[in-house]
Amino acid sequence: MPANGQAKLRIARPSLDLAAARRFWVDGLGLSVLYEHEADGTPGQHALLMVGWPDAGWHLELTYDPGAPTEPTPTPEDLLVVYLAEPVPEELIVALERAGGARVPAHNPYWDTWGVTLQDPDGYRLVLSTRDWSL
Repeated sequence: MPANGQAKLRIARPSLDLAAARRFWVDGLGLSVLYEHEADGTPGQHALLMVGWPDAGWHLELTYDPGAPTEPTPTPEDLLVVYLAEPVPEELIVALERAGGARVPAHNPYWDTWGVTLQDPDGYRLVLSTRDWSL
C-alpha cells in the first residue's frame, strides 16, 4: 500500500505507568485494548499497551521498558486531537478526570475556543474538539 490517506497510523509513546495510562485511555476515554503484553524480565523487552477504536485507522501504542524506562517528554504542543463534531459531554470530562486526567488550559488558545484539553498521566495532552474534521 502506498503512503496515502488509506495507510494506517500508529502513535507510539513511552509511559512510566501502563496501568494509569490504561485507566485514562480505556476507562476514561473509552478506547478498546487492542493488544497488551507484559514484560517478563528479558533484557530489552518492553511491556506494551495498544489502545484505539477497533474500526479506526489509527491506534495508540504505549510502552514501558522496566530495565531502562524512558521518561516521557511531552511539550504543551504534543496533542492528540479527537474531533467530536458536537459539544464535549461533561460526563466524558468527568470520566477522564476520575481516570487520572487533569483538565489544563491549552497552550494555543484555539483549542480552548474549540474544545477541552486534558493531560494524561504521562503528561501528554488530549484535546476533545467540538469541531468536525473536514478538508
